[in-house]
Amino acid sequence: MEKAHDVLIRNLCEHTALAPEEIAEIRSLTFTQRDFAPNENFVHQGDEPEHSALVVSGMVARYHLLGSGRRQYLAFHLSGDLPDSQSLFIDQMDHGLSALGQASVAFIPHRELFAAFRRRPNFALAVWRETLLDASIFREAITNNSARPMPARMAHLFCELFYRARAAQLVRSNRCRLPISLAQLGETLGMAIATVNRTLADLRQSGTMDLRDSELIVLKWRELQRLGDFTPAYLHLKRQSPPRL
Repeated sequence: MEKAHDVLIRNLCEHTALAPEEIAEIRSLTFTQRDFAPNENFVHQGDEPEHSALVVSGMVARYHLLGSGRRQYLAFHLSGDLPDSQSLFIDQMDHGLSALGQASVAFIPHRELFAAFRRRPNFALAVWRETLLDASIFREAITNNSARPMPARMAHLFCELFYRARAAQLVRSNRCRLPISLAQLGETLGMAIATVNRTLADLRQSGTMDLRDSELIVLKWRELQRLGDFTPAYLHLKRQSPPRL
């Protein structure tokens, strides 16, 4: 497993050129790393944050908890992501974070981050870009869930996660880990479980993808991209090239 410092540096370098002194600054940060079981929460709505989280391995989900106890999943985060970098600037968390499958998460004290930002402003800009990228993904998710038909909605989500997994070097051949249940898919895409099953069956029948044993398999990238109306510009991954499938 990569060290937390290396994971963060790799992710930030996807969108920001970091100088050697800025990389050294990141390596000087204190990371406290913990492993989490599937669906284990590590940030709760209402928490008053003192640390920022970094996904070292596995996948993490961001969600809103409704009054009924149901969840609306808002975004998924992969190795290298800072899923709650907004916590640097707010007093109380308005969402929760939980592991999807086994996940390892490192926590960085806010006081150390703010001190590093004062010394290395370009590092601060890189983390700020992380919050802007989150916002871009949120905007796309709103459009996806409100304006696209069910098959396109699901295909778009699969395209995004596969594309981001490639950027994080998590794709092997045409496969990446996706430890998400059918119920969680429904809570992400605003679908009843019967609709999830029917839509997933339609995508499988198209021959573009499969989802089995917590693994997303992309068989025909361009066709899946067309079905999902997926254009990756909103991810702002400068060094990423399209899959060759």
